[in-house]
Amino acid sequence: MRIDGRDYRTIWLDDDGRRVHVIDQTLLPHRLETRLLSNAVEAGRAIADMIVRGAPLIGVTGAYGLALAVADDDADSAIEAAHADLLATRPTASNLRWALDRMRAIVLAAPRGERRALAYAEASRIAEEDVAACAAIGEHGAAIIREMASRKGRRLNILTHCNAGWLATVDWGTALAPIYKAVRAGVDLHVWVDETRPRNQGASLTAFELLGEGVPHTVIADNTGGHLMQHGLVDMCIVGSDRTTRTGDVCNKIGTYLKALAAKDNGVPFYVALPSPTIDWSVRDGLAEIPIEERSADEVSFVQGRAPDGSVTQVRISPDETP
Repeated sequence: MRIDGRDYRTIWLDDDGRRVHVIDQTLLPHRLETRLLSNAVEAGRAIADMIVRGAPLIGVTGAYGLALAVADDDADSAIEAAHADLLATRPTASNLRWALDRMRAIVLAAPRGERRALAYAEASRIAEEDVAACAAIGEHGAAIIREMASRKGRRLNILTHCNAGWLATVDWGTALAPIYKAVRAGVDLHVWVDETRPRNQGASLTAFELLGEGVPHTVIADNTGGHLMQHGLVDMCIVGSDRTTRTGDVCNKIGTYLKALAAKDNGVPFYVALPSPTIDWSVRDGLAEIPIEERSADEVSFVQGRAPDGSVTQVRISPDETP
């Protein structure tokens, strides 16, 4: 996807065929910088610290992280240890376990000495599969958007929560892929972007993406969505998913449930866009069985902003609150 007219992916292999580049999403939208991951520990830290985020991208980063581990030590015990360490970084996203389990099975089945090349090939295959899946989500979703736009005969207003765009995947995104495909096909639409507390992925990342693609959008406070729906200003909602159960329970960024309730109450179609690795077929009851990540309270009590000299600073907000 585009930033300042240039096409990017969120993750790619270095020219040396070993190390991995990722966009540092903690710095967006203020600065565009990349990180070079040289080993599995750095890959795990990138996931845990949300340098990369979004269930599909977490899975791909985990896959490359295991490849980095194999490059350092292709013994069974080292691979098992790296698998466990990477899996512990973000327990909610099912894509991470799916990718790591797939990588482990492929690598351990091969003789030592062949594992490194096989690991990198499989990680790259997982990345390309993600791009293809997200593009397909975009085509399917864009057809729904085009049909609704034709029926209503006016600009559509679509509400999204958090960031489920290309920054959350390798490319295209999940919830935003249909929007990108529809806009490129000439559909007139506007996106309401929830700021998405406490980390502001909507205001910082989704708005950044939409600006790069030239999609009309407005950033709104998280609790504005219900009001907009009451007044007929939302035609549909599209969100992503960190994990979806076999019965359709959707685990996503905090606040998704409230948007779904408001949409149901106001008769607004509510769509969840996700690739198949996000479905956890082993889980039936999302409330009872999906582990919910408890992140640092600093994500609520600290925010980023601009100092008078233009530098990025932190402002302490009181009282403290734990999500």
